[in-house]
Amino acid sequence: MLAGASLGWLTEQARDAAPKEERSEAKRDTPMRIGEREQIRTVFQLASELNATLNYERVLEMALDLSAKALAEEGHEDEHLVSALLVFSNEELRVASARRLTHSDLRVTLPGDEGAVEQALRSGEPALSSDPTRDPELTRLVALHNCGAALVIPLVVGLEAYGVLLFAHPRPDYFTEERGELLEAISHQAMVALQNARLYRDLEQEKERITDIQEEARRKLARDLHDGPTQSIAAIAMRVNFARRLMERDPKAASDELFKVEDLARRTTKEIRHMLFTLRPLILESQGLVAALNQLADKVRETHGQNVIVEAQPGSAEQLELGKQGVAFFIGEEPINNDRKHAEARHIWVRLRMKEGFFVLE
Repeated sequence: MLAGASLGWLTEQARDAAPKEERSEAKRDTPMRIGEREQIRTVFQLASELNATLNYERVLEMALDLSAKALAEEGHEDEHLVSALLVFSNEELRVASARRLTHSDLRVTLPGDEGAVEQALRSGEPALSSDPTRDPELTRLVALHNCGAALVIPLVVGLEAYGVLLFAHPRPDYFTEERGELLEAISHQAMVALQNARLYRDLEQEKERITDIQEEARRKLARDLHDGPTQSIAAIAMRVNFARRLMERDPKAASDELFKVEDLARRTTKEIRHMLFTLRPLILESQGLVAALNQLADKVRETHGQNVIVEAQPGSAEQLELGKQGVAFFIGEEPINNDRKHAEARHIWVRLRMKEGFFVLE
């Protein structure tokens, strides 16, 4: 609904942005009315594309294209209009997309705490600078030194500031009330598109991260299977073969060997069960992180004869969501296995506590 309303209002503003005398002429001159309708159609199409795309970089470019098309007169874009979209990065505004800035301007950063930029971000409303060369921050942009006016429009949603749209022109009277309202409508449309594109980008990055984690889990499982049960089963096969050959000439030795095979098979079964537990500990979902770590400690003691001591501050793990408890379990399980395999530690301590409002796993 917000996007649709913005499109409709934007179209009305595009129609009203033309000077009154031009509109009067358009009523008398059919070709002018056709040109005006063509401009409105172009603006509406660009606004629809801006709302539809989920490519973050594409949205940054299209926001400036839409602004230029909306301000075009008689179908011709103003070659003197300077525009830029700046977004926050490390608490500073950096140029993400621009038209007619110099190459050096593209590397400029603005802190956003002085002049028209600070006023726009603080108030959440557009701020007009009648002399950009005297503005403490805008003066850093060389392309604005020949401009008589600059308009800064904040890209703010609630308490979160994404950045600003910046427009400048040599004519001091260029940014009329109608043009300002039109550019502000475009900024609202751009803000919706930027939010959608950023959310989509974050989801894609999260998807890639999860894929990497799953791939690493598969590699780890393959390594564990190769180093553990696979070698144990190969050893069982060799011992069975050896026992079979002993049965005819030395039944007593064959019987002893079979006892060893039985013991090895039992230990291999425990290893496999331990691996299955670490892949998906059901107790984690039913009883939580501390219970899952205690069960892991029992399995390590039973399977490998090493002691894992879990020391948990009361209530520390319960403050975490179930998904985060699962992450904490897998983070803790990895160093326990490393200490067991490589350090051959007799005792391994796992401590959970809260410190200054943060969950700590040691």
